[in-house]
Amino acid sequence: MIPAMNDYQQEQLAAFSIVREGLSCMDGGQRRRLIETTADYMQFRRSVDDFHLRHVDAVCTPNCYRSRTSACCSKDGIITFFADAVVDVLHAPETRVDALIRALGRVNNGHRCVYLADDGCMWTVRPVVCAMFLCDRAEKTVFAASPEASAQWEALKAQEKRFKWPDRPVLFDHLEQVFLGLGYRSTLMHLNMSPGLLRVKRNAGLI
Repeated sequence: MIPAMNDYQQEQLAAFSIVREGLSCMDGGQRRRLIETTADYMQFRRSVDDFHLRHVDAVCTPNCYRSRTSACCSKDGIITFFADAVVDVLHAPETRVDALIRALGRVNNGHRCVYLADDGCMWTVRPVVCAMFLCDRAEKTVFAASPEASAQWEALKAQEKRFKWPDRPVLFDHLEQVFLGLGYRSTLMHLNMSPGLLRVKRNAGLI
């Protein structure tokens, strides 16, 4: 008997399937407009990547990735938002999305993220939780050497909230609403399924 995918893999696969199916129902103009709504977020992600390149990679690459002990990739599953999948499918080559889906269909016997391949993360636009993760060791090393880097990181964390924390209209909620409007539901639609986040939206007068 072939071992089944675990619950995490099934949940992730269902989300990607929904995104692909929903986008296939859109015409070119609708899809283009959806991509345009992600422009500010993509600029934010480029800023995060630039921060890592300038301040973090020199610490993380030798200490974690080369030794295969990375704290951020050592679990078989990571927290993702439905919007993470939407953004990735919108911006990734189709072959890269195909590779993600194939990975989700395989049994993950290792003690590491199902999305971690030999050459690194398989996502084109990594989930925001991954992009914004710094372990305690990295924070202490980087920020002790550069108070300016610490201030920049705090500013990036504030920017992150403007895309996913629904105390105001935010991109992650908008992307969920687009697919909800098409009749789809996903357990990864946290901004519309999580009681805590729904309470944040209610307190902000958004629902």
